[in-house]
Amino acid sequence: MCGLVAWYSEERPVQAEALHRAVGALRHRGPDGEGLWLSGDRRVALGHRRLALVDVEGGAQPLSNEDGSVRAIVNGELYGHERLRAELEARGHRFRTRSDSEVLVHLYEEHGAGCLRHLRGEFAFVLWDGRNRMLLAGRDRFGVKPLCYAQVDGGLWLASEAKALLAAGLPAAWDEAAFFHAASLQYVPPDRTLFAGVRQVPPGHMVLAVDGHLRVQRYWDLDVPRLEGERPVRTEAEWVEGVRTRLEEAVRLRLRGDVPVAFQLSGGLDSSAVVGLAARESAEPIHCFTLAFEAEGYDELALAEETAARVGAVLHPVRVGQEALVEGLPEAVAQGEGLAINGHLVAKHLLSRAVREAGFKVVLTGEGSDEVFAGYPHLRRDLLQAEAAGAGRTERLGKLEETNLASAGVQLPEGESLPLEAVRRALGFVPGFLEAKGTLGRRVHGVLTEEYLRRFEGRDAYAVLMAGVDVEGQLEGRHRVEQSLYLWTKLALANYILRTLGDGMEMAHGVEGRLPFLDGELHGFARAVPMELKIRGPVEKYVLREAMKPYLTEAVYRRQKHPLMAPPLTLFGSSRAQGLVQDVLRGSAFKTQPFFDPGKVLALLERLPTLTPRERVAQEPVLMMALTTALLQERYRLSAVCS
Repeated sequence: MCGLVAWYSEERPVQAEALHRAVGALRHRGPDGEGLWLSGDRRVALGHRRLALVDVEGGAQPLSNEDGSVRAIVNGELYGHERLRAELEARGHRFRTRSDSEVLVHLYEEHGAGCLRHLRGEFAFVLWDGRNRMLLAGRDRFGVKPLCYAQVDGGLWLASEAKALLAAGLPAAWDEAAFFHAASLQYVPPDRTLFAGVRQVPPGHMVLAVDGHLRVQRYWDLDVPRLEGERPVRTEAEWVEGVRTRLEEAVRLRLRGDVPVAFQLSGGLDSSAVVGLAARESAEPIHCFTLAFEAEGYDELALAEETAARVGAVLHPVRVGQEALVEGLPEAVAQGEGLAINGHLVAKHLLSRAVREAGFKVVLTGEGSDEVFAGYPHLRRDLLQAEAAGAGRTERLGKLEETNLASAGVQLPEGESLPLEAVRRALGFVPGFLEAKGTLGRRVHGVLTEEYLRRFEGRDAYAVLMAGVDVEGQLEGRHRVEQSLYLWTKLALANYILRTLGDGMEMAHGVEGRLPFLDGELHGFARAVPMELKIRGPVEKYVLREAMKPYLTEAVYRRQKHPLMAPPLTLFGSSRAQGLVQDVLRGSAFKTQPFFDPGKVLALLERLPTLTPRERVAQEPVLMMALTTALLQERYRLSAVCS
């Protein structure tokens, strides 16, 4: 895991000072070393901050092929590199290091841009082909590792994080159009960021730059089989065994390296499964880190303790109180470069800090399981909505809402919504999570300034979303739950769960997150699992539960999905925590941000005591978005740019 910076221009050389500032801005991603390479004409530059995990002594970057005509910088891990190395050496390629990343330059020599099809892992990279004067950059299939870019003064900057581009000299400004999308459905478009001029490479895409011309191209997509298409014919036992063996391999691959590995452990199925499999592979007790909250209903420490005891793991509780959630928010927001809807952002930041302080640079997590095996409550709602209307369906929908209070207004709809007809026209139905985002968007719009709303009057963020989706190629003919999962994966998983909550909070402390559930081989198998084996009645992730049953405690095996949420500040906040929130929302940074109306936000804050607990939970994301907007404004001193 590392930090990447690159410059390419056919018109002007790189400014050395700008390059050094950009690379320096990513020191947190790679505290173990810095590497720079500039072409002879200084029109190409590669900068790298290293987190040394594989070939600690000899794996410094940038890397090159034998004659130096191909050079690359890589962030992340390439699994199965030993086999690729052996194949490449048999074809005459010579390696200088033991680094997994070095296989990239030789794969490129063999396959050109097609090398991406041979990569298994979590990665982002930039590669320069000197012979053809072509720059190639790529991001992994799901977007575990970030990569953004900006076109400036006839040149192209690429970096792991937007803050590096701002450090290089890109004007610090809001992308007001991207913010409108976030205010409407929580997420920016898949190719945008909140920063004007800064684009992100979407997951499963590559960038090709030749002769000053830039092309962003998809090289992979989910490609879930159509309902009427050919699917493998397997028994339930064969599906269960197939999931088990592939997840075992995915975990085994991610345990490899030259440094110790730790684990995030909650009270849920996914992280417990990873911990159970890893403990079986390890000769020594593994180390697990668990968040412990003060509020009842949000703390999962007891469940994690039971799992740790079962597998003989060393458990490190990370206790997080309400005041810590507020006090840690400014730094967490700056590192995540996005808006938050809950204090879980800070909790993940503190969890990663504890992992690093304990001496670990790598942590395995359970993220991605819900996207692969349909684990969210809004997906069960989609199934229920497809049933014939009747008392039974109404009762089950009511029960679903009762048992998922933390998801109100975030994953399950709560209140009135923004118009969603564009989604209905495209799909024939509206996925439950987009209904929820529509209700969240309606509440957020209610506290925006009238001037900002007038500027975007007539713009439909949901129509823009659907216009950018390959409906015919990826959604038509699929199960409605698979359609929901596709959109969720492209929006929530890539933009928030992986980028802001995952990589942003982990790499703030130089910790690499590895995600077995997003392994390409596992997903390639699991995407064909029949829906009745993913969701069976009220049981989500059925096939995974059965596959992992030998490794789970009875409580975890029986427990339904509970998303990671910190106790809402609006419901459980201490007087000091509430005071800190008030200070931000009444402060100068909040008055200078161009989106939220301070009077409306403060009026909402004062109205909270009159609301029911469910209504207050649903308003939490609104206040958190306002709060984190102010903190981004304060950290980066952003001006307003409408685009």
